[in-house]
Formats: sequence, structure tokens, C-alpha cells
Amino acid sequence: MHSTLIVARMEPGSAADVAKLFGAFDESEMPHLMGTRRRQLFHYRGLYFHLQDFDADNGGELIEKAKSDERFVRISEDLKPHIQAYDPATWRSPADAMATRFYSWEASR
Repeated sequence: MHSTLIVARMEPGSAADVAKLFGAFDESEMPHLMGTRRRQLFHYRGLYFHLQDFDADNGGELIEKAKSDERFVRISEDLKPHIQAYDPATWRSPADAMATRFYSWEASR
């Protein structure tokens, strides 16, 4: 499984609206098209964390393909009032907001 973590800023009080937007998005076939296995959203003191797990390392490639889908375009637009880039000066795409993993551990089964 491959994971990505996007960090951004979120308007106070927007958690329910953002959850509703992703709830509708995740009920569509879009997660399947992107290879998404799990999505988790977190907020902390004005920050937004979007953890997404993919079936394989090609999640980024599948998202690139999905970007032109009208549902992807629509949710991106619908999120704009709620989510802003962490650093607008350097943001060009979601890849510019992805945290870098520097440690990982899993329990042995």
C-alpha cells in the first residue's frame, strides 16, 4: 500500500462541509479509478491533513489521469472556499503540498 499526506490550511468551522464533499465524492466510482483504498481527513489549529492510501505505488499516476474527470474538477472547485494551500507562493499542484515520510513502522503479524 502507498500513502500520501497533503497538508493545507482549512477555514475554521469547515470540517463538516469538507467531509460532506468528500462523502459524496467517495460514493462515486472516483476512488476506484484513482486506486484509493482509504481516505482520512484531519484538522488541527487551522491546518488540514488529507491522508490517502492507495492499493499500489501508482496512485499518483492514476490521480494525474483522473484530474480531467469532471467530478475531480468539481470537488477541487467546491473545496476552494474551505481549503487553501499551506504556502500559496510555492503551490502549483497537490504534489507541492505533500508531506515527506521520514519514518515508518508496522507491527509484524
